[in-house]
Amino acid sequence: MTVNIGSAAAAYARQAQAATGGAMEPRSKDPAQSFSDLLGEAVHNAIETGKNSETMSAKGIAGTADLREVVTAVTNAEVTLQTALAIRDRVIQAYKDVISMPI
Repeated sequence: MTVNIGSAAAAYARQAQAATGGAMEPRSKDPAQSFSDLLGEAVHNAIETGKNSETMSAKGIAGTADLREVVTAVTNAEVTLQTALAIRDRVIQAYKDVISMPI
């Protein structure tokens, strides 16, 4: 089997481009989206993740859902909750830091 170095390098470059292609793109398609809109969307997504987890848990109890799907949904909800709590803690700490600043 003969491998051309140039084609191998080009393949690696294409793979690297595909892996990082959209990494620097803004998350929102609307660049004018406000912070409150972004925050509201994040909260809505967190609520939907929790609802999905509850639905999958109920299906798991009823025996109509695959165990992997139930575990995945519950794990996603747990990670979402941990992230929300970490953000809340950071916001509270930032507020305390601002309040304690001398005027």
